[in-house]
Amino acid sequence: MLRQIPVARIRTAVETLLTEAAYRLPADYLASLEAAAPSEPSPIGQQVIELLLENSAYAQAEQIATCQDTGMAMLFLEVGQDVHFTGGAVNAAIQDGVRAAYTGLRKSVVGDPIRRANTGDNTPGLIHYEIVPGDRVAITALQKGFGAELMSRLQMFPPSVGVEGVIRFVIETVELAGPNACPPVIVGVGLGGSFNTVAHQAKKALLRPIGSLHPVPHLAELEADLLAAINRTGIGPQGLGGRITALAVHIEAQATHIAALPVAVNLNCSAPRRARVEI
Repeated sequence: MLRQIPVARIRTAVETLLTEAAYRLPADYLASLEAAAPSEPSPIGQQVIELLLENSAYAQAEQIATCQDTGMAMLFLEVGQDVHFTGGAVNAAIQDGVRAAYTGLRKSVVGDPIRRANTGDNTPGLIHYEIVPGDRVAITALQKGFGAELMSRLQMFPPSVGVEGVIRFVIETVELAGPNACPPVIVGVGLGGSFNTVAHQAKKALLRPIGSLHPVPHLAELEADLLAAINRTGIGPQGLGGRITALAVHIEAQATHIAALPVAVNLNCSAPRRARVEI
């Protein structure tokens, strides 16, 4: 039996998620950052972490943006196959929610990548749909600042590079980013699929709560190995030197062709603004 959900509920949910994500950082991120502080040997690095936590607390208390770059709105919808949207077009409702959320936030979207005219309301947001069993809709909002986004990389490797090639590429990406991605970062890694899907997997990896383990043992082990290696680079908080360059490495993998090993890396900064709700 189909469950009817008015698109007005989707619009309201999107506005609420993006509004709150701008000033309330995820609890798992804050807990991870706080837990990492004692293991940072650099006094400057420790001070940076303290300032990041202080900034987060102030932003939440005053309900102001944690970072001036309030990013591009990215919405990930898991739509139950037994859901029927009513009362209008769901895409339009989502964009209305984005527009409303950014009324008091910086508008950072240009309508044409060449002409560069600002749209004036931070639309369009980028929407990703996934059809899942059931009659619920889960919405995850990600406000992606582009300091870290500009440091993204993708490579279509031959499979002969093996896991060692994957590790080299991920570490090299973090090293090239240096301070530009505002570390401590969260590292999203996509493996497999094709050219277009591996980047999406890297982005989805950023939606996982920090501290969650990959359900596949060898990928969970790879996540741990990568995190340890990244934290040996010496980049440190905000690139000022130290141990805590990354708080987590999350991998999303999928099947691929016998001739390729696609790898994508997407970094999230020290203001990883995401929020989720289920309707």
